[in-house]
Amino acid sequence: MHSNEERVAVAKKIRRRVKRAWSKDDIRELKAHSKAKTPVVKIARATKRTEVALRQKAWQLGVSLGHRR
Repeated sequence: MHSNEERVAVAKKIRRRVKRAWSKDDIRELKAHSKAKTPVVKIARATKRTEVALRQKAWQLGVSLGHRR
């Protein structure tokens, strides 16, 4: 049986998925990055969102992403 301390250590290693709502400013920023043809990796770092989340939202908005520059 594992001690409580071991369970806490394991729980801290597991990253929980946190869904954040998209604000109007977030959407405006995503569209600006799309227009500027910013690489998705850079957008992900700047917005602190995953590449998958960015691509999904861009698809919903009908905005192109995935520029290889």
